[in-house]
Amino acid sequence: MSYSLSRLISKKKTGATLLLTALAAMLLISCSGSSSSNGPTVAPVVQTPLGPVQGLVRNGANEYRGMPYALAPTGNLRWALPQPVTATWSSVFQAYNFGPACPQNARFGVTEASDNEDCLSINVSVPADIKPGEKLPVMFWIHGGAFVGGSSKLYRLDKLAREGRLIVVSANYRLGALGFMPNAAFASNGYNGNYGLEDQRLAMKWVQDNIESFGGDKTNVTIAGESAGAGSVCMHLASPDQVVSQSQVKVKDLFQKAITQSAGCMQPLPTVSEGEAKASASIQGALCPASSNPTNADILACMRRQTVAKLLDQQQAYADTHATDVTAFSPVTGDRTVPLSFKDAAAADKLVNVPMIMGGTKSELVLYTGYFWQDSQKPVDPDAPINASTISFWLAAFYKDPAPAGGIAAITSYPAYAGLLSSDSNVVAETYGQVLSDYNPSLGINNCLYLRSSDVILNTPSRNKPIYQFEFADAAAPACGVGIGNPCPPFPMGPVHSSELNYLFPNLSNNSKINAPDLAPASQHLANQMVAYWASFAYTGSPEVTGLPNWPQYTGKTVPFGGSSVMKLDPNNVGAYNSDAAHQCTAFWQGQYPSQLQ
Repeated sequence: MSYSLSRLISKKKTGATLLLTALAAMLLISCSGSSSSNGPTVAPVVQTPLGPVQGLVRNGANEYRGMPYALAPTGNLRWALPQPVTATWSSVFQAYNFGPACPQNARFGVTEASDNEDCLSINVSVPADIKPGEKLPVMFWIHGGAFVGGSSKLYRLDKLAREGRLIVVSANYRLGALGFMPNAAFASNGYNGNYGLEDQRLAMKWVQDNIESFGGDKTNVTIAGESAGAGSVCMHLASPDQVVSQSQVKVKDLFQKAITQSAGCMQPLPTVSEGEAKASASIQGALCPASSNPTNADILACMRRQTVAKLLDQQQAYADTHATDVTAFSPVTGDRTVPLSFKDAAAADKLVNVPMIMGGTKSELVLYTGYFWQDSQKPVDPDAPINASTISFWLAAFYKDPAPAGGIAAITSYPAYAGLLSSDSNVVAETYGQVLSDYNPSLGINNCLYLRSSDVILNTPSRNKPIYQFEFADAAAPACGVGIGNPCPPFPMGPVHSSELNYLFPNLSNNSKINAPDLAPASQHLANQMVAYWASFAYTGSPEVTGLPNWPQYTGKTVPFGGSSVMKLDPNNVGAYNSDAAHQCTAFWQGQYPSQLQ
């Protein structure tokens, strides 16, 4: 199904067609809240500023899926600011199904490819028992996927909506070369790259304009995300005074609370010029080789003529040959979308001052060593066993200068280092993932950086709002068949990167089937607690829930790295603990990387 504006706006019809359209709309409205013998219950029609929309009732929530919030970013809108949908439709829009994912390649044996640029759609989930006139807090979810993958169609929003009594919103945004690739030829009025972030902001503006129709309170919006989605939240926090495309609304007016799951806001990102010199130069060189003095207009026209398939092929080719370039497709700093890095915005006291939940998973990067293990099993790559020699290559890639001892030598005295010298490849792989999860200076997914980021935020001069820090630590969290495909690694995966998502979004399988197994009873109990904490925060700015263990405010401002004020989310022990000590942030890593962690 296409979501281009031409398919959504009612066109000139004959009298007979108009009659049939009117009858169909009346039938849909008369069926509001009734059951269909052929499918889910029909949800009530909602009158939005753009026209009437109707969804379906699933799992106790009225769900309105696949609504367009922007025109298709194709043709002259490719590598340009998103343009909002403004024309209205007269017949009822059937918001029954998620819109297509934005263009991406399949990854990790679990995700799905897409080549559909007409992908900028939004979804709203509402408690089915919402009362007339009721105004509920809004949670705006930004999906992850390393800025090259993922989609809002992967996430069931009903649990948060139903159990948390929230209006939950998710949206697609442009990815990879189409969403996060600066190029001098694309630059316009100070914008260059970061189109995916601009999409997100326009979707948040859609919330301001439309969410009251669904029973949402536009003055109580929490933006939340995981991995790349959390990194996006960081960029919005660092850009308070930037205006949303085609409006005068500022970013700081779009939300009142923020949640980041598995992203250290203090991780440096490339500048515009650095981004232009990497993947962008490679892809442009392959698709639009320089002729005699091409102008920027020539280059832009050439790039816009390329098919999505060719762009994705070149994107993959760059990723394959630059495996250690973890920021090849990511937000850049120094344009109008993100004028300052997070570090510089914090130093200038320019961060959005809102209550926050921040944190990640205990064993984040064990997931990625699982991918590394899978590669080592491929017959086509017999020279990639997991041993001390191959791990040394990756250690050198992740533990670069500046480190007083430099590279690998910086961690040879780390207590876990002995595991990297083991003759057991499973021990080597698991240990490597745990070391990277404690701290590494190259990827903003690690526990010490989460603590450091919160410390920096709390120490900005005008900060007067709390931060609540968490660490997800359920050893039984599903990973195999969810975050990683077959064959599953033989070593324990545990609470790896993205494994907490199933606790908020049931049956998340990282593909549109949404068919991961249900959680085990103890894990499901933790999931229910997490939803209660997240919902309480959305209501009040504090995850305080009667009858559940107390979640203290993070004390990093007065006690570096928070002491024992991090909430450990473990089915066997939900409560505050000392994450700094567990990951040896002060005891070891701060001494190795003082400029990053002091």
